[in-house]
Amino acid sequence: ELMTGYTMLRNGGVGNGGQTCMLRWSNRIRLTWLSFTLFIILVFFPLIAHYYLTTLDEADEAGKRIFGPRAGNELCEVKHVLDLCRIRESVSEELLQLEAKRQELNSEIAKLNLKIEACKKSIENAKQDLLQLKNVISQTEHSYKELMAQNQPKLSLPIRLLPEKDDAGLPPPKVIRGCRLHNCFDYSRCPLTSGFPVYVYDSDQFAFGSYLDPLVKQAFQATVRANIYVTENADIACLYVILVGEMQEPVVLRPAELEKQLYSLPHWRTDGHNHVIINLSRKSDTQNLLYNVSTGRAMVAQSTFYAAQYRPGFDLVVSPLVHAMSEPNFMEIPPQVPVKRKYLFTFQGEKIESLRSSLQEARSFIATLKAVQDSKLDQVLVEFTCKNQPKPSLPTEWALCGEREDRLELLKLSTFALIITPGDPHLVISSGCATRLFEALEVGAVPVVLGEQVQLPYHDVLQWNEAALVVPKPRVTEVHFLLRSLSDSDLLAMRRQGRFLWETYFSTADSIFSTVLAMIRTRIQIPAAPIREEAAAEIPHRSGKAAGTDPNMADNGDLDLGPVETEPPYASPKYLRNFTLTVTDFYRSWNSAPGPFHLFPHTPFDPVLPSEAKFLGSGTGFRPIGGGAGGSGKEFQAALGGNVPREQFTVVMLTYEREEVLMNSLERLNGLPYLNKVVVVWNSPKLPSEDLLWPDIGVPIMVVRTEKNSLNNRFLPWNEIETEAILSIDDDAHLRHDEIMFGFRVWREARDRIVGFPGRYHAWDIPHQSWLYNSNYSCELSMVLTGAAFFHKYYAYLYSYVMPQAIRDMVDEYINCEDIAMNFLVSHITRKPPIKVTSRWTFRCPGCPQALSHDDSHFHERHKCINFFVKVYGYMPLLYTQFRVDSVLFKTRLPHDKTKCFKFI
Repeated sequence: ELMTGYTMLRNGGVGNGGQTCMLRWSNRIRLTWLSFTLFIILVFFPLIAHYYLTTLDEADEAGKRIFGPRAGNELCEVKHVLDLCRIRESVSEELLQLEAKRQELNSEIAKLNLKIEACKKSIENAKQDLLQLKNVISQTEHSYKELMAQNQPKLSLPIRLLPEKDDAGLPPPKVIRGCRLHNCFDYSRCPLTSGFPVYVYDSDQFAFGSYLDPLVKQAFQATVRANIYVTENADIACLYVILVGEMQEPVVLRPAELEKQLYSLPHWRTDGHNHVIINLSRKSDTQNLLYNVSTGRAMVAQSTFYAAQYRPGFDLVVSPLVHAMSEPNFMEIPPQVPVKRKYLFTFQGEKIESLRSSLQEARSFIATLKAVQDSKLDQVLVEFTCKNQPKPSLPTEWALCGEREDRLELLKLSTFALIITPGDPHLVISSGCATRLFEALEVGAVPVVLGEQVQLPYHDVLQWNEAALVVPKPRVTEVHFLLRSLSDSDLLAMRRQGRFLWETYFSTADSIFSTVLAMIRTRIQIPAAPIREEAAAEIPHRSGKAAGTDPNMADNGDLDLGPVETEPPYASPKYLRNFTLTVTDFYRSWNSAPGPFHLFPHTPFDPVLPSEAKFLGSGTGFRPIGGGAGGSGKEFQAALGGNVPREQFTVVMLTYEREEVLMNSLERLNGLPYLNKVVVVWNSPKLPSEDLLWPDIGVPIMVVRTEKNSLNNRFLPWNEIETEAILSIDDDAHLRHDEIMFGFRVWREARDRIVGFPGRYHAWDIPHQSWLYNSNYSCELSMVLTGAAFFHKYYAYLYSYVMPQAIRDMVDEYINCEDIAMNFLVSHITRKPPIKVTSRWTFRCPGCPQALSHDDSHFHERHKCINFFVKVYGYMPLLYTQFRVDSVLFKTRLPHDKTKCFKFI
């Protein structure tokens, strides 16, 4: 059948049914064979493998046993496992060693714990001993104070006894013109401890008050309200002031009527003693109201005096009130350089009416000065006939020509300004002559006064030979030779002194009134009142966060920084003027240049300036050397430098809403020696965060709130600053402790100068003919930025209360340049450059947010500031220096017995 089927397939089959059966039979055979094959593989192969493996494992030869268990030594005979065995043995040994060490350390830890417990007990005992010692010290101090109170009781000032209200108290002088302080002034009303109270009458309450010039009256009232000596209690007053002029035009007040009104003043007391009658003039022909008025024992202060009415040493010659209600415009004042100007000297004036002798004198002057002008040796301008109508003037006086603006323009071109005194020998001073002097000083023309008999304003307290030339009239022929003989340095010094006198005594109503009071106060030897300090409005803050010590700040290695201060904070001894110093300081106060120290109340911290070497302003007194001490000096580590035995400094830090930066900066001050306290000037209207925790750095931190956001707040003389030394520092400044201590040591050797770290300099821009501010690295400098610098607190008073307000206004306008302004001020006062310490040029902390100085407009504003400040001062006060202070002993390792001196390079 198979063969038949096969044959049928080869022959193509016998139909469709046969083909289907063959396909089914073929598939069935294939499945059967596949199942049989899988059964054999899955069953018999494992049985065969098991049998084979069991048979091999039971063989007798040891070399043929592969899968059975073997001994441990036999396992190491395998080559690829030998390394593992060696590692196991090494680890076992190390574990044994570590275990031994662990046991040793445990024993040591147990011993140290015992020692710690012993130390804790010792500390507790020491605390108890310290507490007992403190109690003993406190009891001893209390006993000492009790003994001192018993043996040295406190002395209080004497009770001030005022004279009776209507008691004249002094016998009348034989001649009223013979009035002097000793016979016409009542000293009993002005004790040394009185404080010099001044009562000013209200002119509107009297009949003549309605006739006063409104500008003069308004300016006078404004300056009276701001003066610290003025009191409203007339019963305790030492001095009484009444303003009687200048009168309005064409009002003419008869002498008898004015005299009657003066004698009716409530506190005139029959003769007017301790009264000052002030007659301010704004015009060159101001009426001499008091010429025929009997003023009794009252002092007279005005710009025009005849010899018959002037009482030397009693009456006062004052300057005219040119700027009644306006401050001087510094932008219109010419600079003090170049020294030589277009004209050697100029004069414009005209004689209107005069005496015959005066006319002859005038002709002589005209001929001489015209000859100098015609000689062409120097360019000179003299005009004896006014182009326009001359100003009204007194008889025998040279009348002013033209308007004030025209006269000033001519004086700006003049090196010298001739001032010819009136021809009347009985006229001591006139308002016209005083006006010429005022205008010459204002624009920097050195006054040349022809006529030695003249009494210049404030002549009894000012050294006019330092700012003007006073030549007798017979020497008019030698004036040209005299002016040509002056050197440029002398001429510049006179011009600079003249500018100082004008700003201090002439420029405003406040300066005139303050000068009048200062002259009288100095005459009667009453000390000046203390200057006011800025009251610090403290911002409450939480303190207590332990400040860490940055090793980069406090770790100085083996450098010796000098003696380390371990005492608690203490203030510098304040200087209080007394009677002796008032007398001996008279010449220095009125004649030292430059700086209006005498008009303003004295500060508790007066520095020793170059011209005041004999006067120790810090109040510590002179230190006598006894017993042969001195000469060899102390060791570097045992001395802090300077002549003040004990001293600390105050850090003043200005900040604005940078709390994280501020906290980091305060923490860096932790452990800083000689630090008295830190005054943080919070310059933002937004208060610090309430949850801000301030660091505890071992000294008080005073957070001061300011009235407005101003960089001038950095230099306010806060009453919380109790030390002479101030370290002004930015909140992002990064200084090490050794650098700060070194700067403090250097400042103690130069207390009148700015001592700091970042140096800058000014340069002249030739193409633009202006000054530039430069911060590039240089060996030469003229400024030290106050973002990291020491200075004396005295300069804080000058900056805030004495320096021209225009400078502070510009600092507020640009929010910039306050450091430049301080450098200008100190260099102007001392005529010395600042001192740079260390070689560092920058001091910003790394990673701090950018400050205002990174703005592109920062340098452009500083260029403008420098040029404006030069306009205000009239010259460039900054001085160049290549002097830098480094301590050799801060860098060189020397044996302890070799560090005997303080060296500078």
